[in-house]
Parts: sequence; structure tokens; C-alpha cells
Amino acid sequence: MKRPVTWAREALDNMREQIAFIAHDNPAAARRVADRLRDTGEALGDIATGRPGRVTGTYENPVTRLPYVISYEVRATAGRESIVILRVIHTAQDWPAEEWPR
Repeated sequence: MKRPVTWAREALDNMREQIAFIAHDNPAAARRVADRLRDTGEALGDIATGRPGRVTGTYENPVTRLPYVISYEVRATAGRESIVILRVIHTAQDWPAEEWPR
């Protein structure tokens, strides 16, 4: 059963910042990265395959062939599970345990 996927405002902001940075030099590459990030996030609704996250209660799913990690949680709402994407993080960012990158 497919679970609904929602994107937290912070995740959308993370993605918008990363894509804008890439688009400054290469708009076509920025579109491809945006598509891959969106597709990877939406696929979590079919099967959430992440590892336990660095922030308690979360999971992390690396984006294939890109230096990004999607952090998400599984929430139960009205007896049904959903996926909430919390952050989209570039792997070069400093990411201490139990905190989000700055």
C-alpha cells in the first residue's frame, strides 16, 4: 500500500537553496537534480528503505549518484502511516548527531 508523502517547509527550503546554487552555473543540471530529489522523496511512499537517522525518530535515505541525503519520519495519522520528508541535506554539510546541519 502506497503511503502519502508530504514535504516539510524546511525540506522544501533546503531543496530550493541547493537547486538555486546549482542553477547559478548550470540550469539544466539544476532541473535534473531537482527531478531526482523529488522522485527519490516520492518513492519513499512505495517503500521507505532508509537507515536510522542521526536525529532520533528519523530515517535517512541517500539519493543515488548524488551527494544528498533525504531525512524523513514515518507518522501515523488517523490509523494510517505517512512519510514526512524533514530535510534534504548535502553530504558535505557538517551534521552532528541529534542536530540538523546549519
